[in-house]
Amino acid sequence: MQSLPYTSDNETTGYDEYPRYPIETLVDNGGDCEDTAILAAALIDAMGYGVVLLRFPTHMAVGVKGSDSLYGTYWTYQDQRYYYLETTGANWEIGELPPTYKGMSAQIFPMTPVAILTHNWESSVKGNYLELKVTVNNVGSAIAENVYIYSGFDAGNNQCWNSQRSQPFTLGVDESMVATVYLTPPVDKHTRILVQIVYQGYSVDESYSKWFDT
Repeated sequence: MQSLPYTSDNETTGYDEYPRYPIETLVDNGGDCEDTAILAAALIDAMGYGVVLLRFPTHMAVGVKGSDSLYGTYWTYQDQRYYYLETTGANWEIGELPPTYKGMSAQIFPMTPVAILTHNWESSVKGNYLELKVTVNNVGSAIAENVYIYSGFDAGNNQCWNSQRSQPFTLGVDESMVATVYLTPPVDKHTRILVQIVYQGYSVDESYSKWFDT
């Protein structure tokens, strides 16, 4: 992890802040401190070791769970010691804190399982209706409850014509499901199809068709 090139978000993504998923950091072959910390924490967690993220005002690092007999700088979370691990720059040992961050306070973020929802869909004409077959996937590490599909025809200004909402459903880890949605196209409109996957009150994944005239 420490050998990956350090690249800033505004140079590589165009955003001031863009936390990458672990796989993105591997594919991009680098990232900033939060990217390599997230990747390191994900790998340490997958190997069965206790780990947290340590957030400083201008930096992010990893805390690795260790016993009281270890030497080094640590933070306590739920009565357990988590020793500092730097992921930017080479040859930093567990418990070795860069001088820049001595005396600074850090926020602790545990590795909490989350649901990550993705989708794809295809459409076909059924008489006066448009039939959408929407496949929703949970590629995260937690069950997603009360998920629903919102779809309609884009009217601009965050409005939709003839929108429909599916019944809520639950998706387990690594599960997928297919839902059928029927839409009535508006008359004489320049529009496109909008599909959103809504979870915990937020659109967590969305897609659009190309623009067309009805």
